[in-house]
Amino acid sequence: MSYCRVAPGHPFHGPYHEKEYGFPLRDDAALLERLVLEINQAGLSWLTILKKRGDFRAAYKGFDVDRVASFGARDRTRLLRDAGMLSNRLKVDAAIENARRLVAMRAGHASFAAWLDAHHPRSKAEWVRLFKETFRFTGGEITGEFLTSTGYLPGAHVPSCPVYPIVLRLDPPWARVGK
Repeated sequence: MSYCRVAPGHPFHGPYHEKEYGFPLRDDAALLERLVLEINQAGLSWLTILKKRGDFRAAYKGFDVDRVASFGARDRTRLLRDAGMLSNRLKVDAAIENARRLVAMRAGHASFAAWLDAHHPRSKAEWVRLFKETFRFTGGEITGEFLTSTGYLPGAHVPSCPVYPIVLRLDPPWARVGK
């Protein structure tokens, strides 16, 4: 069953489906947030992550890439002890390290979005390989959902979904392939 059938009307899934899922993102903080949320969803329901989203934003300082990249041992301990967070050392370490890699990425690309654009288009398998080489804690599901949710891979919405034409008007990268 598609997300487009189950999300509408739900207090958490509905707004995410109608205003964010599949919508192109360009801002580094928004892209880091989505990557961290997708990483944290591994083994859990997306609803759990959506309910904790405010806690994640507060704990990761609004997902400011430079601030997260500067997190040290005290911040790591704070994140692991935060009752609103998921106490998973591997996921916390991945969030901090991935922010550091985004900072380093700016040397060759102005932003995370520019890096994604430079590698687009790719098949999902190619993206997964690239993400595994570039980031931590990014397997097939995490990479695929991150790219679908940010508009780099198709499939966030079925063509009959009322949100589909809204997303298309925003010109997501997947829709430009073959034009």
